[in-house]
Amino acid sequence: MVVGDFPIETDTLVIGAGPGGYVAAIRAAQLGQKVTIVEKGNLGGVCLNVGCIPSKALITAGHRYENAKHSDDMGITAENVKVDFTKVQEWKGSVVNKLTSGVEGLLKGNKVEIVRGEAYFVDNESVKVMDENSSQTYKFKNAIIATGSRPIELPAFKYSDRVIHSTGALALKDIPKKLVVIGGGYIGTELGTAYANFGTEVTIIEALDDILMGFEKQMSSLVKRNLKKKGNVDIHTKAMAKSVEESADGVKVTFEVKGEEKTVDADYVLVTVGRRPNTDELGLEQVGVEMSDRGVIKIDKQCRTSVSNIYAIGDIVEGPPLAHKASYEGKIAAEVIAGEPAEIDYLGIPAVVFSEPELATVGYTEAQAKEEGIEVTAAKFPFAANGRALSLNETDGFMKLITSKEDGIVIGAQIAGANASDMISELGLAIEAGMTAEDIAMTIHAHPTLGEITMEAAEVAMGSPIHIVK
Repeated sequence: MVVGDFPIETDTLVIGAGPGGYVAAIRAAQLGQKVTIVEKGNLGGVCLNVGCIPSKALITAGHRYENAKHSDDMGITAENVKVDFTKVQEWKGSVVNKLTSGVEGLLKGNKVEIVRGEAYFVDNESVKVMDENSSQTYKFKNAIIATGSRPIELPAFKYSDRVIHSTGALALKDIPKKLVVIGGGYIGTELGTAYANFGTEVTIIEALDDILMGFEKQMSSLVKRNLKKKGNVDIHTKAMAKSVEESADGVKVTFEVKGEEKTVDADYVLVTVGRRPNTDELGLEQVGVEMSDRGVIKIDKQCRTSVSNIYAIGDIVEGPPLAHKASYEGKIAAEVIAGEPAEIDYLGIPAVVFSEPELATVGYTEAQAKEEGIEVTAAKFPFAANGRALSLNETDGFMKLITSKEDGIVIGAQIAGANASDMISELGLAIEAGMTAEDIAMTIHAHPTLGEITMEAAEVAMGSPIHIVK
């Protein structure tokens, strides 16, 4: 980077090139803006480099290994199944590299200027971008902050070679024999499951009443049951992690459950207790951007902060830290800057856990609808009654469709089962389009597919199920 005596001018400056920032930059460029994007790390942010993508690659590899060892009921027996974890990590890295290089190509293809360095607000119309050698001031008409989040560190569990966060867990060189996971949310459950499938003895310590508390109990219970069935996963709920003793080759974790203090030895302890917004080193106080005590930036329905030409998206604003939420908000912010009447509506944003079985939810749950005084019908259809689920040997789970009693409009759905992560999109579309259960039921779904479960659940909602007894 060249030291600039004069500021470089741009229409829209985007800070952060994760799934929120790079999408915002591309959309702004498509809408005629001159766009500059600033990134201090790798393009693609946490999601592409050390989050969503590499974790799913690791989860897939774990599934392949587990399936190779346990397909006897299909008449398939494999002997001497082995894992070359170095090759697993190399393959995972190749997946990441393809996507991150793709992001760079997309940005350049849309004529977005890519600047490497850290951004610091000088005032509400300019930032100083610094790297190790130099600095340059950029003057903007509008700015979009998309700096993401980082793992929360517990005071008693300072990160080290043996006390790791999700990034460290994804970069292990060898499969640990034993792993302690503090936090039974979606990150802890996904990574704990991946390593359990590779043969690691996993202990999950969760302070709340259950794992995956963001999902309905009948959904999380399926995951909990399957984890316990593996025989190498121990789950402690209502348990508090107290301390850790580190040695050259492992850790001893002390935790308390039901008033009793226990210890467990492991190779590593993985801490997954949430994420903290990256808003503390941007100089936001310089320009008066309003934030909460937790460092979350306050925005309106158009992603605008308290400073009218500065926008914020993704993990640094209220809501779940989901990559697709950040991308969605990025498009909204870019369109608002371009003068379009866009605003955020979170009802159709799904949440997914790549557990066993997969969990997915969108819109209202039955309980949430009742809390808001909406009278609903909750229609359930089991995977066990679906031909494709049977042929996949994946009969664990169900779909629940939430429809308004007044008019039959779909306002929510929950899925626990194989490919729930893919199936939830149809329900998100139904909610966005204001479709009824009848609209879904009258849509011809290919046979045999898991997608038929959606049609069948809609028929249950209408009171005329075909493949289960009413």
